[in-house]
Amino acid sequence: MKHFRSIGLALAATFVVSQAGAQELTGTLKNIKDTGAITLGFRDSSIPFSYLDDNQKPVGFAMDICYKIVDAVKKELKLDKLEVKLNPVTSATRIPLMANGTIDLECGSTTNNAERQKQVAFTNTHLLSATRFAAKKAAKINTIDDLKGKAVTAVAGSVNLTQLAKVNTERNLGINVMPAKDQAEAFLLLETDRAQA
Repeated sequence: MKHFRSIGLALAATFVVSQAGAQELTGTLKNIKDTGAITLGFRDSSIPFSYLDDNQKPVGFAMDICYKIVDAVKKELKLDKLEVKLNPVTSATRIPLMANGTIDLECGSTTNNAERQKQVAFTNTHLLSATRFAAKKAAKINTIDDLKGKAVTAVAGSVNLTQLAKVNTERNLGINVMPAKDQAEAFLLLETDRAQA
């Protein structure tokens, strides 16, 4: 098992542990055992999954799950100690950094789809969501078609951005698509009227 990913992390520990005991270690688990370290990819503003607290420490639901997995990996690999390294990732960088081995486990929210499965592995899903848009009430934007000719933002590297680009093309809406670094930047663009949704 070369890499494992963040969606459904709660069940990942069981899978990793059973894999480690059933065969000779290879890939990521071998590297963790050899180096005595595991690198967690974290997001700085993916609330409630992975975000920075007031002390600039990564916290959140996905971080809690990742630390449980770290404990399970440490126990299964029979390591006295396991150094946890933290590496920031964004929606755009998380998949490439996982695929090239920079991070061992992503602690955030990542959509599991066929295209991404070609690059990385996923565990069991622990959250289902859908793409929605937010707009100021005064803008009276109630449907996708109401976005025609307007500026709309979504996080770069996200499925939401891909879906926005697709609907824009399919419906010939002429939306000015504005990729944002993260959710905080996207909401700032909306709040300051640089984007209407």
